[in-house]
Amino acid sequence: MFQEFRPLMKLAGPVILAEVGWMSMGLVDTIMVGPLGPAAIAATGMGSSVFAAIVIFGMGLMLGLDAYVSQAHGAGNERECLLWLHQGVWLACGVAPIVMVLAWVAYATLDLWGLHPETRQLVGPYMRVIAFGALPLLLYAAFRRYLQGMHLVGPVMIALITANLINAAGNWVLIYGNLGMPALGVVGSAWATTAARVYMAAFLYLAIRLEHQRRGHRHPRVDLGIDLDRIRRLVRLGFPAASQVTLEVGVFAAATALAGQLDPVASGAHQIALNIASLAFMVPLGLASAAAVRVGFAYGGGDLHRAARAGWTALASGGLIMTAIGLVFFLWPQALLRVFSTDPRILDIGVSLLAIAAAFQLFDGTQAVVTGALRGISETRMPMLVNFVGHWFLGLPVGYALCFRFGWGVQGLWIGLSIGLVVAALVLTVVWWKRTATVAFLKPEFRTQK
Repeated sequence: MFQEFRPLMKLAGPVILAEVGWMSMGLVDTIMVGPLGPAAIAATGMGSSVFAAIVIFGMGLMLGLDAYVSQAHGAGNERECLLWLHQGVWLACGVAPIVMVLAWVAYATLDLWGLHPETRQLVGPYMRVIAFGALPLLLYAAFRRYLQGMHLVGPVMIALITANLINAAGNWVLIYGNLGMPALGVVGSAWATTAARVYMAAFLYLAIRLEHQRRGHRHPRVDLGIDLDRIRRLVRLGFPAASQVTLEVGVFAAATALAGQLDPVASGAHQIALNIASLAFMVPLGLASAAAVRVGFAYGGGDLHRAARAGWTALASGGLIMTAIGLVFFLWPQALLRVFSTDPRILDIGVSLLAIAAAFQLFDGTQAVVTGALRGISETRMPMLVNFVGHWFLGLPVGYALCFRFGWGVQGLWIGLSIGLVVAALVLTVVWWKRTATVAFLKPEFRTQK
């Protein structure tokens, strides 16, 4: 296991920083609209969560690139890697219009959601603007998966760090009307985030072009046209992975929508605590991406025992890190919450929510990392099914009942969601154990010539 730790962390470190950078955009938005009041916090958080629940499916379709590119790279076939990149780009272009339409449909139906009037007034314009970021976000996802599969994670990290600077500057200018610009409030935050997403896609595109130029005559030349067979294979592998990610993000978006029916203070506290927990989740999410690549790389090279070792190393690392994060949530909740708000009403509710979050950190991290390890061996269907049952048939219904039927408020929602995470983590760990215990891996679909 220790043999795999160093290469895993060498890959995971920049990916985790990139994930933190991705999540930091939402945090920066929430912090910078904070002075506008609890309703602005709730509206920004809800609009961002709902859009994420829609676009995450399209981004999830690109998760198949993790397996195909890393397996081809492990087999020494760079031409195959490039072919998968091109089809990922075509897939992103096809999915983006669908994402935008769905986001605008959600905006058009907000009156039916039963939101608090203050929140409803602000969230609509935010959602209408944020939808314009769909195409650059999907292109970024395709470029990123290709780079990660090739073990080129530095540009991904740099893109997210610099994009956060652009987003923060845009927020400062557009929310409050600095440098002679009009003060757009919550809508200004949406425009700043959209601009940052365009930048991310452009940055990774240039990084890929520079890498290809560096290879010189060794860089393979391939057809740029649409290959429907490859797109079908990408969708066939990516659809369950996309569904799994959407189900998990969607259940928290649904919880946010339900919290929006409560008063703005409870809804704002929910959003702040969720942002903090989501930031912590970027650690196992980065480890999951690294696990998928390392497992896929060994799997593509035919070293099945090494693939198993990579997955277990990622799980052990994630477990230790998430336990430490849980302790931080439990011991110092006020310090974390005060970054976003000093409202004593929000702090009071937020402390109880972070205590619940502390309890589920280990399980949240475990289910994320084991899902990545399974994706590395092209297993995406089981995580989808487990998340569907755990979150939507168990977690959310229990949370709804505790919140609205038993009067536990937003804390009841969080307890229900925690139950879903525990079930998903335990079941998926058993699935991975059975796969590795029997070494019952199927060999990759391709083993083409180098």
